[in-house]
Amino acid sequence: MVKKNIPIILLLLMFFANAQDFTIARIHYSGGGDWYSDPSSLPNLLNYIRLNTTMKVSAQEARVRVLDKELTEFPFLYLTGHGNLRFSDEESIRLREFLLSGAFLHVDDNYGLDQSFRREIQKIFPDKSLVELPHHHPIFSAYYNFPNGLPKIHEHDGKSPQAFAIFDEERIMVLYTYESDLGDGWEDAEVHNDSWSIREAALKFGVNIVTFALTQ
Repeated sequence: MVKKNIPIILLLLMFFANAQDFTIARIHYSGGGDWYSDPSSLPNLLNYIRLNTTMKVSAQEARVRVLDKELTEFPFLYLTGHGNLRFSDEESIRLREFLLSGAFLHVDDNYGLDQSFRREIQKIFPDKSLVELPHHHPIFSAYYNFPNGLPKIHEHDGKSPQAFAIFDEERIMVLYTYESDLGDGWEDAEVHNDSWSIREAALKFGVNIVTFALTQ
């Protein structure tokens, strides 16, 4: 377990030892889905993290394809969209290996991603299943307290929001936020005309995700 995670641990230590700014890398995927959706979301989340924590963060997100050599520079990956997501066999193998080495992937369903994501994640981890996180899981209190679990940002199908995870033993490799749409809550205020209380809940939970991912 420890040996397997050494590459990413060393990478994180290098980030902090060299005072390099943390950033989130958005995955540019194939299949026809809008991987680039919610363009103001990650910059706004990074800015909120900078203003409300002691973490040194970049002002801008990174963008990376799974087969890019730069992928291993980003231990925190993010994926969203409304449409079809598809990974090639080569991409699936590389992403599986990277996540098993200690990286973290947050997938945020921006309405319409669910079916293709579940298909592709099963291809990447055929021996694992998505597990719903109970409200007492540490991710819900990693920085801010969310006693009722994942906040509901947009209605979509009117279902309750759920947070799912894929584990490597006790470590979360993949976090899947469903029927919440955190990314819309991170967007500029005029995009969806959400109230500040809704946007703040989304941003605060974003802080929780980053804090948890880097300290679990």
